[in-house]
Amino acid sequence: MITLAEENYLKAILSISLNEDGKVSTNAIAREIGTSAASVSDMLKKLQDKKLIKYEKYKGVELSKTGKSNAINILRKHRLWETFLVNNLGFNWGEVHDVAEQLEHIQSPELIDRLDTFLEYPKFDPHGEPIPTKDGKIPTTNTIPLNKLSEGTNGKVMGVTLDEKPFLDYLTKLNISIGTEIKLLEKISFDQSISIKIGNTKQHISNDVAKHLLIKTN
Repeated sequence: MITLAEENYLKAILSISLNEDGKVSTNAIAREIGTSAASVSDMLKKLQDKKLIKYEKYKGVELSKTGKSNAINILRKHRLWETFLVNNLGFNWGEVHDVAEQLEHIQSPELIDRLDTFLEYPKFDPHGEPIPTKDGKIPTTNTIPLNKLSEGTNGKVMGVTLDEKPFLDYLTKLNISIGTEIKLLEKISFDQSISIKIGNTKQHISNDVAKHLLIKTN
């Protein structure tokens, strides 16, 4: 039996691994979950005892076959619920994460299959993140973080790697959402901040914001 807390950790490890190469660090998990590295270490031992992960201290974490299967199922439910909340109940993209966190633990495969059918099998959630299919396949898109683009490059926002409400609310204030056309004007060497152009408007954003914006170049 996998607890709700363990499900959250499996989902976090999978989410991080989709955006980063190699094994997942305990610090990355702590940031994703919002807890201490010591608490993460304790949970990882429990997950390893259940053969849900492969974990070596100081070397990072990867999901076992069973752990990955469970994580994909949880992630699929979470992102389908987010899509439903935005598309059908009028939530904005900054409001849905916490509600979906509660709904993802419902143990009814039939309900999730019907939800997927009702939504007409979406490939990406409101944040542009891929929704795993019923058979565990994860859609891919060729994107690159905004801070990795060269000066003068044009592209479209396809997703974000951070779905916390304060960050999404900030993007909304900047008129940035999925589909927004952006041109990278200049990278400031002093602090790695970035000047961008959206339509006819110039904006200045930090590197910390830019690294969470996934861009598909034109």
